[in-house]
Amino acid sequence: MKPSDFLQPLDAHNQALLQQVHPPDWQNPRPRPVYDLVVIGGGTAGLVAAAGASGLGAQVALIERHLLGGDCLNVGCVPSKTLLRSAHAAAELRRAGDFGLRPSPSVEVDFPAVMERVRRLRAGISPHDSARRFTELGVDVFLGQARFVDSSAVEVEGAKLRFAKAVIATGARPILPAIPGLAEARPMTNETVFNLTKLPPRLAVVGGGPIGCELAQAFQRLGSQVVLLHTKDRLLPRDDPEAAAIVEGSLRRDGVELILNAQLERVASEQAAKVLSYQANGRPGRTSVDAILVAAGRAPNIEELNLAAAGVAADARSGVRVDDFLRSSNPRVSACGDVCLANKFTHAADFTARLVIQNMLFSFGPIGRRRLSQLTIPWCTYTDPEVAQVGLAEPQARAGGLAVDVFSQPFARVDRAVTDGDTDGFVKMVTPKGSGTILGATVVGRGAGDLISEISVAMAGRVSLGRLAQVIHPYPTQAEAIRQCGDLYNRARLTPAVKKWLERWLRWRRPVV
Repeated sequence: MKPSDFLQPLDAHNQALLQQVHPPDWQNPRPRPVYDLVVIGGGTAGLVAAAGASGLGAQVALIERHLLGGDCLNVGCVPSKTLLRSAHAAAELRRAGDFGLRPSPSVEVDFPAVMERVRRLRAGISPHDSARRFTELGVDVFLGQARFVDSSAVEVEGAKLRFAKAVIATGARPILPAIPGLAEARPMTNETVFNLTKLPPRLAVVGGGPIGCELAQAFQRLGSQVVLLHTKDRLLPRDDPEAAAIVEGSLRRDGVELILNAQLERVASEQAAKVLSYQANGRPGRTSVDAILVAAGRAPNIEELNLAAAGVAADARSGVRVDDFLRSSNPRVSACGDVCLANKFTHAADFTARLVIQNMLFSFGPIGRRRLSQLTIPWCTYTDPEVAQVGLAEPQARAGGLAVDVFSQPFARVDRAVTDGDTDGFVKMVTPKGSGTILGATVVGRGAGDLISEISVAMAGRVSLGRLAQVIHPYPTQAEAIRQCGDLYNRARLTPAVKKWLERWLRWRRPVV
């Protein structure tokens, strides 16, 4: 599929996007004799690696077969969060009565305008990831499919690029489960859903992970009747169960029909409808919809790279095999981002690219090298309320045999959350038993993705939960919940013996009357 076929409709916004991230008239440069670094893949990881290495004086080639900017710009973070903003606005209007306002009887969503805004803002952001910008940064940009020809060279569009080091950053793609009739029903994925110009009256979402939950809620709020089918007994299986339960309640209140423990058996077309047949909790069921969105996992993009020629080990599920320094089985070649990571987040791709550049180009033996396991990587699901996590969640810690203390502050006890009407959620901090070291945290609530950063900083800087209690937060803010967890920890340290000692101390200091 050509890039121009991939982006629909081909209006002025998408044409502007293409001109930035895959110019139709692009001419690949003449290769240099040898590059310090060849970067394969122009998504977040590849762009960060190319810009970082070039900015530090390396001769860099960047190869992209499709659209520069990768998933994040084109079919991920940027369009999805733009769409979610419109959906949140519609939800806010509907609950205006909670704040003493008189809302109109119904909220009218102009879906074509919503999607036009998505395309317009995406095109406006695209110059940051453009071929022209990276050329101006000193990077040789090649558009086309890269293939290794040996352990120190790749080929693209008939040109051979030799390298001292190479980075594989080709990302991942959505997968379709092998369900009879599903492919024939032409389901959408995150790669095609943003091409919509007409709202599906009835939408089935297959998958209850972050992408499925975010888009199910968004389309429900924009006017679709959404049914979400998920194979597990709860949504967001990687997150804290208490957090997932709050999101589940929010989706149900919005009107999303949740079918959990569901095994999709087949999809058939009946007139204009798509009929999904499934088993849920041992009982058969059917649902008819106008469109299907599949969000049921991702696979690494490795098939066309000819990795065997470079001696790079990989497998179809986990991608390029790397060690803790992100080195592949070929010492000249590393990988970063979704093509090798279990945590497929834009910010993880960004910082693993930084790690690769330091390890490949600016370390000497063990001196200056950094490990993947040393990174503190938070993540967030942008439902309403948001769910953000860093480090170990309580169930993970206990399943690992750790004795832990848990300090939780519900937003119903935080003044700013009460005044804003956003009391669903909590801040939960996990520490080793009897210690203030932060092992992990979960935040559920409005703006959780921003709040988790304070805790991530504390963990990266080895700041204890007790010390966080001493950090002055503006009042009233939602972030006070973090300090209040620190207060809970400090109070827990007041054992009966400590209290008795304090009482004696105060009696000794008490003046005699």
